Amino acid sequence: MRRVCLEVSFMPIWHPHPSPLPEGEGAGLSCPSYPYLVTMTTIRAVGILSPGEMGSGVGEVLHQRGLRVLTCLAGRGEHSRERAARAGFEDVADLDQLVRECDVLLSIVPPAVAGAVADQVAAAVRATGASLLYADCNAIAPSTARDIARTVTQAGARFADAGIIGGPPTRPGNRIFTSGAGAREFAGLGTFGLDIRVLDGDVGQASGLKMCYAAMTKGLQALGAELLVAARLLGVEEQLRAEQNQGGDLAAVRRFVERALPSMPPKAYRWIGEMEEIARCFEDLGIPGRLLLGAADVYTDFRDGGVLARELSVIASPSPSGRGFIQG
Repeated sequence: MRRVCLEVSFMPIWHPHPSPLPEGEGAGLSCPSYPYLVTMTTIRAVGILSPGEMGSGVGEVLHQRGLRVLTCLAGRGEHSRERAARAGFEDVADLDQLVRECDVLLSIVPPAVAGAVADQVAAAVRATGASLLYADCNAIAPSTARDIARTVTQAGARFADAGIIGGPPTRPGNRIFTSGAGAREFAGLGTFGLDIRVLDGDVGQASGLKMCYAAMTKGLQALGAELLVAARLLGVEEQLRAEQNQGGDLAAVRRFVERALPSMPPKAYRWIGEMEEIARCFEDLGIPGRLLLGAADVYTDFRDGGVLARELSVIASPSPSGRGFIQG
């Protein structure tokens, strides 16, 4: 196995340490970085859980640039298997084999199950004694990221906090921000086609940036969906459109909302948990999170085929680009 000697900064364990974190869960924990010379194994294999639209996009880019990309498809449907095959993934038997064979494992799953996935990976790391970097790339609150970091580092893995902004990296505009003790190690994947940007901070910086960004994009989309349906049900749809299209900022906001509408139904189930995580993030800071819980209710309506889903199926039409994708 080839080895390279790099000067990096990471300490793959948690240390009690006075920190600027707010009192409560996670307070007093820090991931200090200590620069020293270490020998790092060259990254040859990356594991991805799971091969959804984003995960398969990330894996496809890495595979195209020469990395082995592994996943575990046990219990996954035929659609997931086809998508993984198209992206060049190798299917392994179970999580134990996955953690043994990969150098870096990326968690890209619905936010609501990020903690459960980390628990399963931690159990596999303990059972196998595997040494790997676990990068949580999910849309989760900083406090959730710290909980997950504690889980996986206590099991023996290293940890990087990561937040993906934009669509899958097979399209322009994708950025991955990372922070924490494992950030610079994770940034090594930047040599394989990913745009990875290291933030100078502990676990929670990258996930916090993602929370604020998604609150604007998907939070605004939820509000826009409600107001368009309300205008339709009140019989003032055309008048509202005329007023908003007078020009200026409102016209741009309406175009953003309308362009993203077609992408809402198939993605709503993921965004419920994301809005709940943003609410948790805000409440951890002492500011109201109820607005984002309302956005979660909007996406629940979409998932369940409620009034909003039915009405917007009439209002929504494909964007001129045919994409209709919310960036971030």
